[in-house]
Amino acid sequence: MKTEVSVREVMDREYVGANESDNLVETVELLLREEAETAVVLRGSEPVGVLTERDVLALLVEGPDPQTATVGDAMTESVPTVSPDTSLDVAADQMSTRSARRLVVTTGGEPLGLITEHDLLTTRTHSPTAEHEQEATASVDAGAGTALAAEAETEAEDNFEDQGICEVCGTFTRDLSSFNGQLLCADCRDM
Repeated sequence: MKTEVSVREVMDREYVGANESDNLVETVELLLREEAETAVVLRGSEPVGVLTERDVLALLVEGPDPQTATVGDAMTESVPTVSPDTSLDVAADQMSTRSARRLVVTTGGEPLGLITEHDLLTTRTHSPTAEHEQEATASVDAGAGTALAAEAETEAEDNFEDQGICEVCGTFTRDLSSFNGQLLCADCRDM
């Protein structure tokens, strides 16, 4: 019996927090030091927004002056949240329907961490879908023999075993090779 994996099991418990009144440049410097893409904007302990790389770029184009801007000037006010006990499938659906790249994991209105698209992708099992498994079973039941079942299994393995995520850029690809002790995609190997 397969149990569902919850958000709690894969979320990043460490996140950068900021206040609406914080200086934007100082907050961006903090994000860079912490190698984070997102800051959770808090009012007390309640999340009221997120500040992403995209938000900062939009402020650079639209104004005001970044040197005098605050986090509140650039942040996205909608905070897509999810409970830590939510299954990964439900979290993925929420990201998709909200067109969000991340969800703030909260309990009782307080943030516990973040879960991103990357987190969801890296936790997915790369195995044949139920449809492929049913086709293989139907072939065996129809008297096609063990050779056909073995062929279907080998084909399914070929479809998934050579896929992975580049350790430099995070791209999901079939073309990974070991280079200097890391699995890299073709683009990263060329650099």
